[in-house]
Amino acid sequence: MSAIDAQDLIERYIGVWNEPDAEIRRKCVHELWAEDGVHLLRPPQEMHDRAVSLGFGTAVLEARGHDELHARMTRAYEEFVAPGTYVFRIQEPARRLNDVITFRWESFRTGDGQVTGGGLEFLVLDEEGRIKADYQFVD
Repeated sequence: MSAIDAQDLIERYIGVWNEPDAEIRRKCVHELWAEDGVHLLRPPQEMHDRAVSLGFGTAVLEARGHDELHARMTRAYEEFVAPGTYVFRIQEPARRLNDVITFRWESFRTGDGQVTGGGLEFLVLDEEGRIKADYQFVD
């Protein structure tokens, strides 16, 4: 695997979620993720419990490949960041073990800085240092 600066990678990763320009966001997705990379989200407990109560054995949401990843980030940007309500930021520095990087992130309100959510990110890198699996656990 190529030499990857884990902290730089997560700063670019968080930057994608806050990026207002769709073309820059798309370019960053192509740079950060493997072509068949996947983002798996374990939703907040309330959403998870509701899905399970509806008969789903699990409530994992998935975006696979550059187009779906870009659509996922665009939707998150439009819902949370674009209205000027929230911004995502790194809460805890990157930790790396071989091809795995973990870190904690949070969202905060832009008006008063109050933290409104967050989670744990677990990134698995391919041999080129791009994300092949992105596991997101929302608190």
